Amino acid sequence: DSAAPATATWEDRSAPNAVVSLDPILFTDQRTGRTQVSQLTGQDSLSAVTDDDGETWLPSQGGGIPSGVDHQSVGAGPYSQALPVQLYPDAVYYCSQSIATAFCARSDDGGLTFGVGVPIYTLTECTGIHGHVKVAPDGTVYVPNRGCGGQQAVVVSTDNGLTWTVRKVSGSTPSDGDPSVGIGADGTVYFGYQNADGHPRVAVSHDRGQTWTNDQDVGTAFGIQNTVFPTVVAGDADRAAFAFLGTPTGGNYQDTANFTGIWHLYVAHTYDGGRTWVTSDATPNDPVQRGSICTAGTTCGSDRNLLDFIDITVDAQGRVLVGYADGCIGACVQSGPNSFSALGTIAREVSGKRLFAQFDQPDLTDTAVVASYTRPHSITLKATVSNIGTANAGSFVVHFRDGQTLLGESAPLTLAAGQTATATYNWNTQGQRGSHTITAIVDPFNRVAESNEANNQFTQTLNVR
Repeated sequence: DSAAPATATWEDRSAPNAVVSLDPILFTDQRTGRTQVSQLTGQDSLSAVTDDDGETWLPSQGGGIPSGVDHQSVGAGPYSQALPVQLYPDAVYYCSQSIATAFCARSDDGGLTFGVGVPIYTLTECTGIHGHVKVAPDGTVYVPNRGCGGQQAVVVSTDNGLTWTVRKVSGSTPSDGDPSVGIGADGTVYFGYQNADGHPRVAVSHDRGQTWTNDQDVGTAFGIQNTVFPTVVAGDADRAAFAFLGTPTGGNYQDTANFTGIWHLYVAHTYDGGRTWVTSDATPNDPVQRGSICTAGTTCGSDRNLLDFIDITVDAQGRVLVGYADGCIGACVQSGPNSFSALGTIAREVSGKRLFAQFDQPDLTDTAVVASYTRPHSITLKATVSNIGTANAGSFVVHFRDGQTLLGESAPLTLAAGQTATATYNWNTQGQRGSHTITAIVDPFNRVAESNEANNQFTQTLNVR
């Protein structure tokens, strides 16, 4: 779980009908565990589903008829209204776009077959490119779009995909990158997008996209001037994460000859329902790209290098994971030129609050040991203990050792997340003058379950007079 570099191994468990295709998409329904792989062929997709992580596969129809020719997306979730007979617990949706419209079709047998493709907007309402389909806990279906009548929008269905309504995000402006939605446990919608000025922004809706609040720039801490490929995931009602590629360099980032920006992967988190966000540089020492980034798809040539194939998800314990293509490897990392690679990479959250509060954990650490004389042959040992974790720590003690010899323990302590305290022990040195190696061990019996058990002690050499 904490190995660095990562020691994960991978097996090829591709579906028998897998081909080199225009767009590869994989979706796993976290409620049921079923995975659907979709390979875009033009008018529709070759597809298959697996319930055992690729050991066996069932062929799928692929999508609805009619379907769009590009940018397919697969999503699943509860029905908004239960069907008289349900062959599978969740509704599965296949959405794709054409130049003039976009279609979504629903599957009632877990993605094996699909019904008729339903137009979700027309060219007079929205532009062709849309983001990935997402399903809320109440069965509301969302498809985000980058440009609908002068604003960005979510296209919403509340009747299992039979009809759709365009709901614009107030205050947004159209851009050349498709936006993304993440949906919290209570149905809160987080809409992450690239604004027309290039900045990364997030807006929040509590009424299925009819109104929006807390629309704000999450790139100001790093001076982000250009953003591409936003992607959002949510967990608890008030927790979400927004990943994007960004650079502090302004200007036309598609100018291949002149743009010199350095791009990193950034991830912003909210733990208060989108009122505030904290943004982190997930690749501070390893750029994802140097120079221009093209968003014109297959017409980009070598300047595309699959950077648009990016997505974000959350694991069962609330850790955020981002899958992205690394376009800058080897010599490019330190100085360039850009390698225009497409190295499949996963960024995985290893510290901080997770998207599910039930998995918040304390992290006790000892950062200092000092001694003060109270009277002859008596020393007060003091250890500075901090809880740098995300949850409160219950009762624990601190052991003080002289080399391998246990001297004694402190009185019990409790620490709230973010707090620091001093643990003390009065040591009768009995005339043991000279140098002593004193170690303070926090929670020596591991009674507090922590996110990191490896930072619980501190050693200091003290000279006893």
